[in-house]
Amino acid sequence: MTKTLLFLSVLSSGLVFSQEDLLKDIDTIKTNTEISPPAFKGLQIVTAQSTKLTAKNEWYIVVAHRFGDISTGFKNFFGLDEASTKLGVIYGLTDGLSLSLSRETNMKTFELAAKYRVLKQNDDIPVDLVGYNVLAINTDLDKDNYPGLKFSDRLSYLTQALISRRFNDNLSLQLTPSFIHKNLYDQHIEDKNQFLTGLGGRYKISKRISINAEYFVNFDNHSYYKNPLSVGMDIETGGHVFQLVFSNSQLNSDIGYLSNAAGKWAKGQIFFGFNLYRVF
Repeated sequence: MTKTLLFLSVLSSGLVFSQEDLLKDIDTIKTNTEISPPAFKGLQIVTAQSTKLTAKNEWYIVVAHRFGDISTGFKNFFGLDEASTKLGVIYGLTDGLSLSLSRETNMKTFELAAKYRVLKQNDDIPVDLVGYNVLAINTDLDKDNYPGLKFSDRLSYLTQALISRRFNDNLSLQLTPSFIHKNLYDQHIEDKNQFLTGLGGRYKISKRISINAEYFVNFDNHSYYKNPLSVGMDIETGGHVFQLVFSNSQLNSDIGYLSNAAGKWAKGQIFFGFNLYRVF
């Protein structure tokens, strides 16, 4: 597994120095408008959303992959035998509003999302403020297990306020208060309404590479699941941002990631994966 991770890191680093810089705005100096560059290179910090938005008329293709639990060892080849994949598209209606559609193999979940800017950091405004709303549809549920299943039972909702600040060229932090509502839930292991708060950030270690991390506290006292904790690396290459990810949650969907993290870092129950964005 160590050789596999090393190979991915070396391969991605090689791409960095052979292709042009896609997201130069992250390193540019303030313009005459005194508006700060984006706080993050990627549209996600690790798995959670960042305050970065797509530009007007830009299309993004998203591929996110999470392998299985690496603590299973050779039995599942350190998680490589088990994986969850998310495919999605994002379109920028304006510079401050984007819409997205994605589908994850785990629980066969579709997510429709809107991301929109409320405030932009500048000399007078200390933070970026972005709203994020998700409608999720779980198509894995069937009437054999839920005889009285209605379409509305498949739906879940997420509302987030993404509040970030770029402190300097190297450091950005983000606070993310969140609310989840599930129409169908097991009252023995979770609540219908869940409140979470997340803290994430990035620290740039070279021109095109940064170390990222995020942690969410779920205030649902009945939850069987763990608080999601993830660390990763942004690698900027020509045409896309490649993110390496280590997390205690295997799910890629926004709601699944936040509310269904099952692994324990202390026991080595970690899921390795990556996010890949390609812009058109």
